[in-house]
Amino acid sequence: MKILIVDDEHSLLKQLQQIFENQRYTVETATDGEEAFDKLFEAPFDLIILDIMMPKIDGLAVLQEIRKSGIKTPVLMLTAKGDVEDKIKGLDLGADDYLPKPFSSDELMARVRALFRRSGGQTESVLQVFDLKLDTVTRDVTKDGKPVELTPREFSILEFLLYNKNRVVSRFSLAEHVWGDAFDPFSMSNFMDVHIKNLRHKIENFDNNRIIQTIRGVGYIIKDS
Repeated sequence: MKILIVDDEHSLLKQLQQIFENQRYTVETATDGEEAFDKLFEAPFDLIILDIMMPKIDGLAVLQEIRKSGIKTPVLMLTAKGDVEDKIKGLDLGADDYLPKPFSSDELMARVRALFRRSGGQTESVLQVFDLKLDTVTRDVTKDGKPVELTPREFSILEFLLYNKNRVVSRFSLAEHVWGDAFDPFSMSNFMDVHIKNLRHKIENFDNNRIIQTIRGVGYIIKDS
């Protein structure tokens, strides 16, 4: 698998390159939109990781141009945390997913795996297990076709577990994803248990068929079988 990473922050670019090369991906990098264009029109890639804020040509302009050119490679946009407008614009222009900075390597790899699973000509934004569906764009959740009302944190927990389907997610990684730097493991240790309990109540049947399974001493997992 060949990945192009485009970001003008050199330290982050180097860090991302190392993460993917450690996972045996082939990686090329670019530090601005012009350099990205040069590489994109030279050879095909399996995934593009694209920062929005860049000199010369920003990420949204790069995205718009490559989609106009017929390049259908999955694109993961890197956005400023909480910048909803850029997220919406990126998705409207053809981005397949977005990841707000700062992010953990676990979350990054989960989203990349999800994009590769969906990249066989599909552009679906829906994550699914059994009769439970979560749309990452509209943020709708349904079970057996019926809407499920989740709080923002419950949605974030479920989304992250579905991105990591069939992989154990540690409590720390999940807490870091949901609360970020605000999470204090000493004073907030029971927060995760409360949210998981409430989430299970909303998405699971009362027949011991649990969607979210607890791996004692480690974390949680959603399995599709």
